[in-house]
Amino acid sequence: MLKIALIGYGRMGKLLEQLASQNNCQVVAKIDPDLGNEINAENLKDAEVCIEFSTPTAVFSNIEKLIKLGKNIVVGTTGWQEQLTEVENIVTKAGTGLVFGSNFSVGMNLFFQINQAAAQLMNEVENYDVLGYEMHHNRKQDSPSGTAIKLGNILLENIARKKKLQLDRVQRKIEADELHFASLRGGDIPGTHSIIYDSVADSIELKHTARNRQGFALGALKAAHWIKDKQGCYDFTEVFLQLLG
Repeated sequence: MLKIALIGYGRMGKLLEQLASQNNCQVVAKIDPDLGNEINAENLKDAEVCIEFSTPTAVFSNIEKLIKLGKNIVVGTTGWQEQLTEVENIVTKAGTGLVFGSNFSVGMNLFFQINQAAAQLMNEVENYDVLGYEMHHNRKQDSPSGTAIKLGNILLENIARKKKLQLDRVQRKIEADELHFASLRGGDIPGTHSIIYDSVADSIELKHTARNRQGFALGALKAAHWIKDKQGCYDFTEVFLQLLG
């Protein structure tokens, strides 16, 4: 069994623990301020891979500490990607491995690819405008979600008439070259993301709805097995097809 440490013991951490043994993993450490412990060599001495699901304010510090301890990491927390270049440099110098993702759900990563293909097709049909929205539970600490940003960037990369991703509230007429991606928070929604292509004649909607958090946890556990003996930084979007077997 792969020996893993859980960095963050909230809902995702508890779910990872619940699913670990069914996925050939053994939880050997749980690190969380509410548990009264911290990241250090003694607490993580038995861990082969650390899975980080904490908060946007804590994640970068956690990554730094784990890399200094020589640990390979799966990072499921979002809201830190502006520091990705710095993290890549630290990982490279340390010779460790890290896999990160805006979303570890296999279904969502298939949805990324579906949207890339759809955007390339819709790029040729200029009478369709494109927009998006996402919904999450009322405890989510980042808005927009990392997944929404990823989807928005996929659209920008493949639809030439869209130049800017507008993630904020718009109190004016939307510009023709802007892609508006709205965020809603409330209830206990695990995650819903929709892309809409709209014309005068009709509307096409692509939608992914997570039923629960299990898909995220299973993807993270698969990623932990994959990153165990590797070096370098990897985006889960780029490697997830290798994990399906």
